[in-house]
Amino acid sequence: MELAVIGKSDFVTGFRLAGIRKVYETADTAAIESAVKSVLEDKSVGIIVMHNDDIGNLPEILRKDLNESVQPTVVALGGSGAGSMSLRAKIKQAVGVDLWK
Repeated sequence: MELAVIGKSDFVTGFRLAGIRKVYETADTAAIESAVKSVLEDKSVGIIVMHNDDIGNLPEILRKDLNESVQPTVVALGGSGAGSMSLRAKIKQAVGVDLWK
């Protein structure tokens, strides 16, 4: 399973420098939406990393698909999204067990 990162240049640069191969640099919401749809169809991707604000700007249907996705698991970083799931909750959703208990 691979890690995919989707977002604006300033968000994805560090991941690219860390050696992540599947980096989708986007300039606007339409490009983010297109990249998300493409990555969701890629069966080799196990985790999608996105900025929380970018997820919040997606259409509601796509945002719902991301929030309910187990494979790939979506991890939102940064931003001000108080309604987003924590990494702990995402792992519990993917694995089915709370690993911290």
